[in-house]
Amino acid sequence: MARLGTNPSRGQQLEFVTPRVTVAVLVYAPNQAGYFQHRLDVTRLTLESILTNTQEPFELLVFDNGSCQAMTDFLKELNQAGKIDTLVLSQQNIGKLNALWRIANLAQGEVIAYTDDDVYHIPGWLPKHLQILDTYPNVGAVTGFYIKQRVAMSSESTLKWVKEYEKDHPDLVQRGNLIPRKWEEEYMDNSGRTQERYQTEIAGVEDILVDYEGVKAWVSAHHFQVLTPKKVFLEVLSEMLEGGWSDLMMGRMVEMDDRMDAKGYLRLTTHDQTMRLLGNAIDEEVKALAEHDGISTTSAVSSAASNKPAGLWSNKLVQKLAQRTINWLYRGLHENRRTE
Repeated sequence: MARLGTNPSRGQQLEFVTPRVTVAVLVYAPNQAGYFQHRLDVTRLTLESILTNTQEPFELLVFDNGSCQAMTDFLKELNQAGKIDTLVLSQQNIGKLNALWRIANLAQGEVIAYTDDDVYHIPGWLPKHLQILDTYPNVGAVTGFYIKQRVAMSSESTLKWVKEYEKDHPDLVQRGNLIPRKWEEEYMDNSGRTQERYQTEIAGVEDILVDYEGVKAWVSAHHFQVLTPKKVFLEVLSEMLEGGWSDLMMGRMVEMDDRMDAKGYLRLTTHDQTMRLLGNAIDEEVKALAEHDGISTTSAVSSAASNKPAGLWSNKLVQKLAQRTINWLYRGLHENRRTE
């Protein structure tokens, strides 16, 4: 076949500079009903908080894991507007672990700031994460909202390091019940936990706050939102996917945390709260937080409450019939999605 002319890109030098950080978001909304009724608004707020409240250079990578048309249309609009740098649209849900593996390989940055699609990023979040990564030794994970329960999970290497550090710096390590009560209430509300369940989970757990070279951090981290060196992320995931694939839709995230801990990496949380877990609906407090940052949104929780006929919904029979209807519709939508 004839070639007409020479490719004008030949011999050209790239002007593109690879950012240090890739902010990666994994999105999944198979429908807009039941649990996922408000997912589009929640995901929109997650992405808007990243775009509005991140001043440092970064690549925004979004991996959609088989969402409905409304979600993919929204993501395409952001991509076409130049707000999403790298957008991957998977026709099928390939499972969270497999999606994370692809995110880790696609990320341009040497540092990956991963988040689920239901986390609000507070102004100043990225420099505070990077400060811990760049100050503390051998850091594997930094997160932005502290969960007390996690001190007893995947933290053995961090606790060992703190114990050694504390020998020479006893005044720079605080232990006890240090977490603000408001953080605990936020976590219970947004994760759907009862007071009883939460108290059971944190029984015997003490908060540990470390001051290392003038930078304070809480002991523990989690996988819902985490900043990690790309090489650490790939190291752990490659061991978990020895066969190259996982057949689970969800799960093994705690195993991922455990493996990182077993390798001796520190797992820490920013001293100041730099993230808010949103859950699957936006409440009035988060709406106010977003509007303070110049982000417009609506509160699904308050509108649902104000439109609910209290007398009718207090009837146990009505509640039972409504729940059965919701479950039936959800199963129908889910099965239909699987056969498309």
